[in-house]
Parts: sequence; structure tokens; C-alpha cells
Amino acid sequence: LNEKSRHFTRDCTNNFWGIANSFGSKRPEAASASAEIRGQTEGRGHSEQFNPRDKMQWASILLLAGLCSLTQGQYDEDSHWWIQYLRNQQSTYYDPYDPYPYEPSEPYPYGVEEGPAYAYGAPPLPEPRDCPQECDCPPNFPTAMYCDNRNLKYLPFVPSRMKYVYFQNNQISAIQEGVFDNATGLLWIALHGNQITSDKIGRKIFSKLRHLERLYLDHNNLTRMPGPLPRSLRELHLDHNQISRVPSNALEGLENLTALYLHHNEIQEVGSSMRGLRSLILLDLSYNHLRRVPDGLPSALEQLYLEHNNVYTVPDNYFRGSPKLLYVRLSHNSLTNNGLATNTFNSSSLLELDLSYNQLQKIPPVNTNLENLYLQGNRINEFSISSFCTVVDVMNFSKLQVLRLDGNEIKRSAVPADAPLCLRLASVIEI
Repeated sequence: LNEKSRHFTRDCTNNFWGIANSFGSKRPEAASASAEIRGQTEGRGHSEQFNPRDKMQWASILLLAGLCSLTQGQYDEDSHWWIQYLRNQQSTYYDPYDPYPYEPSEPYPYGVEEGPAYAYGAPPLPEPRDCPQECDCPPNFPTAMYCDNRNLKYLPFVPSRMKYVYFQNNQISAIQEGVFDNATGLLWIALHGNQITSDKIGRKIFSKLRHLERLYLDHNNLTRMPGPLPRSLRELHLDHNQISRVPSNALEGLENLTALYLHHNEIQEVGSSMRGLRSLILLDLSYNHLRRVPDGLPSALEQLYLEHNNVYTVPDNYFRGSPKLLYVRLSHNSLTNNGLATNTFNSSSLLELDLSYNQLQKIPPVNTNLENLYLQGNRINEFSISSFCTVVDVMNFSKLQVLRLDGNEIKRSAVPADAPLCLRLASVIEI
């Protein structure tokens, strides 16, 4: 820095005398410079004053001289003067790449567009943050709004950019009309774990959301199906409410729905409301008060859960209309052998069938492709090998791997001798 100081001072001094010589001043010696300038000033009479041009030129000389001396002192006395200079500049200059200047503890979530620095004064105030005060909108996930577990009693404003909103586990009792009108691009709405009632849901609150895919309204106080619902819906969670019936038009138009959760309600009737659900893969109607199975299962259905109801009969060939059906649970119902036709469960697609805790006295016939059969907790008193294999030989056998018959009236001695040949793949047989 000392070497830089000497060069800088020399250049500055040369510039100083260059300006002085530009309007006729002669460069004096360093020792007599101040005296000669003073003499020139005193030689002028009161009647002969500096003209405006002379004043401006001398002001320029004096200003440059002061800057030269100041700069030399900064180099000589403080080798880090430039750091302090940069720090001072931050008070008046605005760096567009810096974090949000008014909230140093939290970066501005939407970034700041590139622009010129503000040389004078403070930068203009930024636009207000587009997020409700009651919620969190993380900058690394700008399309999500988290308002869960905050004891909210109302739905806050939803910004238009949001696609995922989480209001679960609050005390919300109503969904006011128009609350989602500004955010028509919503994909997920989580409202489970609240106190929402059916009479406090806007009539067309969801129909305007044409991109909605998942709607969580479980664990509320609903007494009827909400609607109308958008055709874009893929998952509908309505479990753990007090819904008593599913009208035939309640799910009309939901051709993209793949999963419907209605378990833990008070549903007594479903009727043919499932017929139009062409894409439905999972249907959960467990823990209700159904006495009949739904009419006309969707053809794409793979999982059907009907346990803990009052179903006492299943029509013949009931599962033929669902050739992709893999899992059926009908445990804890009122099924008897009189309520089951011969070919009710003889479906080649089924892999798991749960008929436990019913009132069966015989093992119902099943397809040889079935892998898991649960019959515990019934009144079965005989082991019929024909229920598993119509013909027993080397080429014909069941693919059953798990068979549970515990909790029945059958004894192990009742197992026929050819059972190991038919059930050669079974790894678990409990009697």
C-alpha cells in the first residue's frame, strides 16, 4: 500500500497543477506555494474582485488538493480504509442480488428482479408478501401454504399461485363461499381433522376448482356427501364423518376418481352410485351399516373393503364385472352359506379374500389362483377339499399360500388325506 500511496499522490499532484496551469497560474515551489497564492489574493483591490469563472477554477483546485491529501492519509494511516468505504456505501446503495433487505432473518421468498442500484436514498418499498399472516409459505415450495395445527376457526385468504393448501387439525367449522375463487389452480386441499358440517359448505365451493386432484375432508362432522365435485378429482377422503347415505348422483361425472374413502361413517345405502366411476381402483366402505354390497362395481376396481358392516348376502357372479379385482375384505359381517351362491368367490383375479368373523358353516368355493384365504372366527365344522380343487392330481392344484381356519368348530383330524396334494404351495394352515 505504501508504494501505491506514492504513485497515487504523484498522479494526483500532477492533475492538481495541470488544472492550475490551464488558466495561467505558474507552479510555485512547494515551500512558497501557499505564500504566492496568498499574495495574488491580497494584491487585488476592493474594486477588483474575482470574476465567477476565477472563483470556480480556484474552488476546483482547492477541492482536488483536499482529496489528494485525504487519499494519501487514508493509504498511509489505515490500510483497510476501502473496507470501511464499501460498508458506508451499503447504507445508500441497493444490491438487487442481496436477500430481502427489510427481513434479514428470512430471505425474500420470490426473489428480486435484476435492476439498477439506487444511488440516492433508500430503495422503493417492495410489494407485500403474498401469504396470509396465519400461515407459512416456504420460499423453497412457493405453491404450498401450511395453515395446519394453528387453532384456526376460519379459512384464510388463499393466494392465486397456490396449488397445495393444508388446513388440517384446526377448529374450522365452515367453508365459506368464494374462499377458493382466487386460487382456481389448486391441486390438493387438506381439511381433515376439523369441525366442518355439511350445512356450512358452499354449494359450488369445489366445482370451480377444475384442476383439483385430492380432497381431504375426513375426520369432520359431515352428514351428507359434498358436491358437486370437479371432474378432475382423483382421491376423495370422506372417512370418519356421519354420512348416512350416498345418493346415486353424488359421484356423478367423477370419471377420473381412483380412490374413494368412505369408511367409519353411518352409511346404510350406496345403491348404484359407483357405476360411473370408470377409473376407481380402491373403494373403502368399511365400518358402516351396509346390509347389501354396492350395485355394479367399477370395472377397474382392484381393492374392495367392506369389513365391519351388516352384509348378509353377496349375489352370484358379483365380482365378474371387475376382472382386475385383487383384494376383497368382508370380515365382521353377517354372511351365511345361504346368502352366498356357489360361484360368488370363484373369480380368477382374486389374490386375497377375507371372510373372517362371519357365520359361515362351510368353506365357500374359491378359485385356484387365490393365495390368501381368511376364514377364522366362523362356524365351519368340515374341511371340504372340493372348495379348493375340483380335481386333485399332479397338474391341478391350488396356489393357496395362507389358510386360516382357527376359531371354528373344525378339528385337525377332519383334514382329508389328499389335502397336501391340493394345497402343496401352502406355507401356513391354521386349524
